[in-house]
Amino acid sequence: MLTTQTDLLPVRTVTDFLQNIDLLTKEIQNLYCLDDIPWVIGYSGGKDSTAVLQLVWNAIAALPANRRHKLIHVITTDTGVENPFISTWVRKSLQRIETAATGQNLPFKPHLLRPALKHTYWVSLIGKGYPAPRLKFRWCTGNLKIDPSNQFIRNVIRTNGEAILILGIRKAESSKRAKVMKKLEERRVRERLSPNANLPNSLVYSPIENWLTKEVWMYLMQWENPWGNSNKDLFTMYRGATVDNECPLVVDTSTPSCGSSRFGCWVCTMVDKDTSLEAMIQNDREKEWLQPLVDFRAELDIFNDRDKRDFRRLRGSVQLFERNLDGKISIEPIPGPYTKKWRENWLRKLLQAEAKLRKTAPPEMRDITLITPEELSEIRRIWLEEKHEFDDRLPQIYEEVTGEPFQDANRTTQSETPLLGADEWSILKDLCDEDEMYFELTTRLLDIERQYYTKSKRSGIIGDLEKCFDTSSRSQAEAIQNAHQQRDIQKAIDQADVSTLQQQLSPKNEPPLEDNKPLPEPENQTWGSLKFPTDP
Repeated sequence: MLTTQTDLLPVRTVTDFLQNIDLLTKEIQNLYCLDDIPWVIGYSGGKDSTAVLQLVWNAIAALPANRRHKLIHVITTDTGVENPFISTWVRKSLQRIETAATGQNLPFKPHLLRPALKHTYWVSLIGKGYPAPRLKFRWCTGNLKIDPSNQFIRNVIRTNGEAILILGIRKAESSKRAKVMKKLEERRVRERLSPNANLPNSLVYSPIENWLTKEVWMYLMQWENPWGNSNKDLFTMYRGATVDNECPLVVDTSTPSCGSSRFGCWVCTMVDKDTSLEAMIQNDREKEWLQPLVDFRAELDIFNDRDKRDFRRLRGSVQLFERNLDGKISIEPIPGPYTKKWRENWLRKLLQAEAKLRKTAPPEMRDITLITPEELSEIRRIWLEEKHEFDDRLPQIYEEVTGEPFQDANRTTQSETPLLGADEWSILKDLCDEDEMYFELTTRLLDIERQYYTKSKRSGIIGDLEKCFDTSSRSQAEAIQNAHQQRDIQKAIDQADVSTLQQQLSPKNEPPLEDNKPLPEPENQTWGSLKFPTDP
């Protein structure tokens, strides 16, 4: 019989649970009054973070006003690709928290954090061409969630020297979570207070770490939300996001928990299916307008997208990896970013989905935004200045989909006057005779000259031009062959294989020189004789 983490947690009666709440309330009050270390509560709007914030709120509210001496920050990270209903719920919750804290004279201050513009999901995927996140390239979580929160906490530590982070983490969430928490327990400074493994000078307080899911819901349903949210609405939202539309509070323990329906990013390709969003649509016809999100994600979530990606990495180099194909090892290039064609395709599909949502959404959601104007401006800048795609396709795509001209607040003088128009771009492509690498090299060289044209110092132009030749002067076959050769050379060096190394470094297609045979004397050639050779 398998043992789950839930089986290892204490089984409490209702009376025991009430006593645990009283114990935690006193513990929170004592910890708060102990020193001046600021608190930061992680709030996502979900059941666990709501329970923790409510528990802390009620404990601090029970203290005399003169003992509420230090600020408690409440932080939420808006990734920009959250489930629209959850995103709206959280924003309204933060507004209520701020209003209630002011009205009740409590030291809670909400903060809505966002990832840096250069790291947002759409700037990374559509602008830079990052492939949709996978297990071996999970670039989203750190950029969208962890980094904004850690940066905020670092600022608090920088100002105050220390910080305590309060989280709604629970051992019953998963065996992996339980193992991490068990490991941190070995270094605890006191009950439920552990060192932060990621940020020095900070501790993590986890008051509900031993609560079961049913106890979280019991607390939320039996204790009124102190900042004016409806915990019953939260329960309904979880219930609507579970495929079977049931919760364990009213059925037997074999029924899947509402807590298993995790609200996350609607574009998430780290899971097989976005069951919460699909369940919302399935359980409520009024949410059928969200279907374009499900359709977009399904198209983005393709297991094999190698045909949509460049054979080079983002910086232009070819990197090889060993791939097991039917029991045989194949050494192949690691696929790089999405190609120009597919980045433009994702932009068009995203704008089309946004336009459709705004037409079919209920009135209160008609202003839904999937991609912000700031993100569009940054994507355009990357395409123009970093990828040298001076055909400037973003405004064209935007106007074709929305019917409105694209207003770029960050538009620079350089980008206002494109180097070549659409006709010139087409002619240049014809002149390159369908040679994609030659066309890419030509456009990059031209655009680098454009970028340096107005600069007072042009000292970096030679280096940038050399980079163009390094990354764009070889055909795909030649670039891959060169990468294999470099790999073989490095392997020979590592193994001290002198024979292979000499073979790899020797000039190709030249017969070896005979011993003691003098080198041929160079002919007396001039520029004219080289340019206009005499027929034999």
